[in-house]
Amino acid sequence: MSGHDELKDKMYDWTEKYANKAGYRLNPDKEALDYVLDGLASRVEKFGRRYCPCRIVTGDENEDKKIVCPCIYHKDEIEKDGNCHCELFFKPS
Repeated sequence: MSGHDELKDKMYDWTEKYANKAGYRLNPDKEALDYVLDGLASRVEKFGRRYCPCRIVTGDENEDKKIVCPCIYHKDEIEKDGNCHCELFFKPS
């Protein structure tokens, strides 16, 4: 297993624990979930933080801390749309 795949597994474990604790569920579409986790792992490799793969990292630390997964927007998005913008976290079914 590559280092990237190991990191992706860690991201899965972390997001699953968070989802369970927060009362959410992960994207039930395994292919879509894999895609988001791959993006999250790539962000950790590139930037050293879990930046949302669906948002732009600006380089401004104060702005960018808002998009560390789970970003500050996810709760409102899940409440309004049923899932966060990245489609990682969903309302329970």
